[in-house]
Amino acid sequence: LHAGCYYVQEASSMFVEQALKQALRGLTPSADPYLMLDLCAAPGGKSTLALSLLPENSLLVANEVVGSRARILQENLTKWGSPNVMITRNEAVDVGRLGPVFDVMLVDAPCSGEGLFRKDEAAVGEWSPEAVRQCALRQASILEDSLPALKPGGYLIYSTCTYNTEEDEAIVKRLVDVEGLEPVPLTVDEAWKVTGSLLMGADQLPVYRFLPHKTKGEGFFCCLLRKPLTEGENNQSPMGAQRETGKNTKQSKRSRQTVKSPFVITKAIKERLMQPEAYHWSVTEQGLIRAVPVNLLSVVTYLEASLNVLQVGITVGEIKGDQALPHPVLALSTGLNRAAFPVCELSLKQAVDFLRREALVLPEDCPRGWVLLTYQDQTLGWAKNLGSRANNGWPVEWRIRSANPFA
Repeated sequence: LHAGCYYVQEASSMFVEQALKQALRGLTPSADPYLMLDLCAAPGGKSTLALSLLPENSLLVANEVVGSRARILQENLTKWGSPNVMITRNEAVDVGRLGPVFDVMLVDAPCSGEGLFRKDEAAVGEWSPEAVRQCALRQASILEDSLPALKPGGYLIYSTCTYNTEEDEAIVKRLVDVEGLEPVPLTVDEAWKVTGSLLMGADQLPVYRFLPHKTKGEGFFCCLLRKPLTEGENNQSPMGAQRETGKNTKQSKRSRQTVKSPFVITKAIKERLMQPEAYHWSVTEQGLIRAVPVNLLSVVTYLEASLNVLQVGITVGEIKGDQALPHPVLALSTGLNRAAFPVCELSLKQAVDFLRREALVLPEDCPRGWVLLTYQDQTLGWAKNLGSRANNGWPVEWRIRSANPFA
């Protein structure tokens, strides 16, 4: 979990895999990277699932509008380590203004949480008929605001963790009747005991319900829809048109924008990554050295001009004076070149102390300077070995606070 080796996810919600696989099979083959949006992404479980399924040259935009939840999302996706992810904090309407850029959109919408009643007493206390009504209105608004960002021929995965038809079938019916989307049936193993629509007759649609007394998981609702291509329409995104005209996107006003810097990104710094030539290197206004996959650079540039980007690609280092200190993101990245740093393997106790951000004493044979720390050969982070002690480089906001981390 702390090293990004796995992510614990609720069993029913993993059904999103079936929907995403179907969507990827249905997309028109393209030389351009696939672009997927997880609109309500925190805490990040479905984003990690998507990153495991998307083709290697794809980009996932993981978005969360609530600040505290966005920080949790950023932590979890940093630990997952993929360089092909952009983490943003935007309203749905901001996303819609991008125009039709996404091949797949996942909206795991905020809901009344009826599917959590069995395991979460707080969910019971927060429920009311008015909460259901407000959630349905919010879901409809989120979808209406964000749908312009879905390409014609693209796919929308809509899901909730609630049971009522007002937040589930009624929302899907509106997507079909008002927005013109086409419901897409999914292949479901009978052994899973997944239930279909609660509506009857002409209103019955291919939707999928997980009920705790039937399935081995909590309550969940999911469906897949396709945005049709109309006559004379193609699925080219505004980014494709931009490349053809040669016009640049507007100048980004966001704080993560890269700038011209007198700091020289040396060969040694670039060799902190495997295949450094596969990345575009730059320095942000915050003095962070950033590496973005070259094949995603035009996509990233377009999105950064309009979105509030918290993180994208690999943050390789932080500039302090004339030095580039190794960044926590780098230690957990799948692009890390471990051969570029001395490595120190920790015991279980030392690893827990490190994750608690406590003081460390490394073995005498450990070299001075920045050291990559591992546990059972899995990278954790950095420590600066001073000899008599080592400075702990684990981020303060990630530290373990529980007395017993194994409880």
